[in-house]
Amino acid sequence: MADVARLPTITLRSLDAGWSYERWERELPDDGNRYEVIEGVLYMTTAPSYFHQWIVRRLDKYIGMPLEEQGLAYAATTPIGVLMPGCDPVQPDFVLVGCDHADIISERRIRGVPDLIAEVLSPSNPEQDTVVKRRAYARAGVPEYWIIRPETRDVLVCRAPDATLEDYAFTRLIGPDATLQPDRFPVAVPVAALFAGAPDTAA
Repeated sequence: MADVARLPTITLRSLDAGWSYERWERELPDDGNRYEVIEGVLYMTTAPSYFHQWIVRRLDKYIGMPLEEQGLAYAATTPIGVLMPGCDPVQPDFVLVGCDHADIISERRIRGVPDLIAEVLSPSNPEQDTVVKRRAYARAGVPEYWIIRPETRDVLVCRAPDATLEDYAFTRLIGPDATLQPDRFPVAVPVAALFAGAPDTAA
């Protein structure tokens, strides 16, 4: 019998593109899976691994909480619905919203474009974050997108979204020995600190 803890994260997509936020709210179960609607297509991703969640919690500890304590930004981690053009909604692993436009946080959701979105890459389904969501976030105008890669212990930073190209004009790989810093916020974290200390590092 397969070790359930080591089964891969699986993403399924609907055959039709008729999904909307209203249908998402009305029809989907609260079963621990992640449901997202991108350009009308429903994507379902199974619950992430412990290591995945560990990394998300480190992002909140080293980036989200310090910025909240300084009164500069609000942070959120999945499950949280983010509604923006073409994303109805998505549920990013980590989101930052600057306090200067905190009005987009309302009615239980984030209804607008955050300052930063980060996703922790699933090695069994990398295309969801590196292709589908990268295009969607660039189209929506998300200023900064981080793709955190547990297998290689590094982070791909994407900035300057181009809606026409459906991609980011600037990308930079931040290696394991470097420091990660959001473009518009005065906070930084060593990349290695995102991964260190986890009791189980199976991605």
